[in-house]
Amino acid sequence: MGTEQLAAFAVTMCLGAMSPGPDFALVVRHAAVGGRRGGTATALGIAAGVLMWAVTAALGVAALLAASATAFTLVKIVGAVYLLFLGVRSLRAAARGTGGGAPGETGGTGGSGGGGASPWPWTAFRQGLLCNALNPKAAVFFVALMPQFLGEHPAVTDTLLLSVVAAAVAGVWFLVVANVVGALRRVMARERVRRAIDGLTGTAMIGLGLRLAASRA
Repeated sequence: MGTEQLAAFAVTMCLGAMSPGPDFALVVRHAAVGGRRGGTATALGIAAGVLMWAVTAALGVAALLAASATAFTLVKIVGAVYLLFLGVRSLRAAARGTGGGAPGETGGTGGSGGGGASPWPWTAFRQGLLCNALNPKAAVFFVALMPQFLGEHPAVTDTLLLSVVAAAVAGVWFLVVANVVGALRRVMARERVRRAIDGLTGTAMIGLGLRLAASRA
């Protein structure tokens, strides 16, 4: 694979990552609540989700999901419910001023509901991973993108290379977002600002969840 082709893929992937969506909203919220640590963990989780979709698209598995109305609908519903769940949690945190999902929170945001405290980085990583992995639109994106750069009979090395580049580009972008927001944590740690962020993030998540539920393959 040539350098120009690889660069074109990276630019296309970067533009896709920069598009506003649930991943962006989640990174901003975790970076605002948990600082660079929370935002970084979320960004790494999203990158892991991107790597998963890139590999499955290259192997043709994602194409089956995109082509199957039943499979697409199932993932879509699960993903929409998860976004609605995160949105409601954020709105509740905004109403109570608790900063839901903050470090050391018992049960952790998006946790399994069991007793004990969930480690903050792992909770943030898991939410980032699930937010991306449960979005069937990501499968459609990679199904449309990967074949344009891999061709009909791609080499294993090219497949792995593009998958790693996709994850790296997404990871770097969201790490930048996490660090920018984390650097402003002193301002965002103020209760009124944090409540506003939780409220806006919760509203965005619910809106994106409803939009996902109403979308078609």
